[in-house]
Amino acid sequence: MSKKLSINDIANELHVAKSTVSFILNGKAKEKRISDELTERVLKFVKEKGFQPNQLAKSLSTGKTKMICLMVEKISDYFFSHIAFHLEALAYKNGYKIIYCSTENDPEKTRQLISLLRARYVDGYIITPPVGIESEIKALINDNLPVVLFDRYLPDISTDYVGLDNFKGTYDGVEYLVETRAKKIALVTLASDQTQMIERHSGYLAALKKHQLKPLILKVAFENDTETTVKQCVQFIKDNPGIDAIIFATNYLSLSGIKAINELGLNIPNDISIIAFDDHDVFNIYNPSITAIAQPLDEMAKQLFKTLLDKLENKVRLKDLSKLIIQPELILRGSTKKI
Repeated sequence: MSKKLSINDIANELHVAKSTVSFILNGKAKEKRISDELTERVLKFVKEKGFQPNQLAKSLSTGKTKMICLMVEKISDYFFSHIAFHLEALAYKNGYKIIYCSTENDPEKTRQLISLLRARYVDGYIITPPVGIESEIKALINDNLPVVLFDRYLPDISTDYVGLDNFKGTYDGVEYLVETRAKKIALVTLASDQTQMIERHSGYLAALKKHQLKPLILKVAFENDTETTVKQCVQFIKDNPGIDAIIFATNYLSLSGIKAINELGLNIPNDISIIAFDDHDVFNIYNPSITAIAQPLDEMAKQLFKTLLDKLENKVRLKDLSKLIIQPELILRGSTKKI
C-alpha cells in the first residue's frame, strides 16, 4: 500500500470489526474473548504490512502513553545522568519510554515543563523539585497522576519519595575524620533550602556537637560558576588557618575545592583531608584518589522505578504513599588520612 495503513484499512481488508482489530493490537484479545485464530490472522497481516500504530490514537484508546517524565535539576550532572541511565534501562525493559528535562532549579521553568508534559499526556513523573512548585505537584496528584519525588522533597506535600539518608552521610564522614584526629573540620555547601542540603548540614552539625568541635561553614550560591566557587574556597581556607579537613556537600563543589587547595599549595591529605558527598568517576583517577560519601545509584533507580511502576500498573493505590530512605556508603580513598 502506498498510503499509511490504518486500523480501518486492516478491518476492511480482513472483513472484521474495527473494534476487534483495536482490541487485538492493544493486547485485549483474551479479555474480549477473541479467538486465537482471528488474533493470529490479524497479527500476521499487520506484520506483513509493517503497520505502526499511531501513538496518540493508541493513548486515547488505552488512556496510557507509556511515557514517563524524569525531571531533574541538571541532566548533565554526574548523579542525575547516572540515575537517568539506570532508569532508561528499567523503563525500556517494562515497555516505557522516558522524557528527560532539566529545571536548573528554576520554579518558573519547572512550571512550564510540567504544563508542556501534561499536554503530552505523560503517564507519571519522577521529579527532583525546586522549592516553589508545590501547587503544580498538588495539581498532578489531584488529577490522579503518580508522582515520585527523589533526592529532595517538599515538606508540605504528601507524595511518594525515594532519597538518601543525607544526615547519616555527613555524620559518618565527620566521625571518620575525627577518628583520623582531625580537629578543625569544615563544611562547604550550597546556600540552599533544599531538604537534602539541610539534612547534610544537620548531620555535620550533630557530629561536631558530639565531639565538641566548632563548626566552620562556607555556603556558596547555586548559580556560581566554577571560578567564583574556587575563589571563595581559597578565601575561606585563608580566613580559617589550621583547617585540617573539609567535607564538600556535592561532588562539583569538591572539584572546585580541590582546585582551590592546589592553588594554595596545600597537600591532600597531609595538610587537609577531604571528603566529597556523591561519588564521581574522576575521583578514582585523582592523585590522591578522593574519599566519597556515595549514593547507590543502581539501587536508587530500581526503587524509583518500582515505586512509580506499581502506581502505573495499579499494583498500589495512588493514595498509598511510601517513603524509601537508602543508606549511603563511605568509600575510603587517598584524600583522607588512615586511622
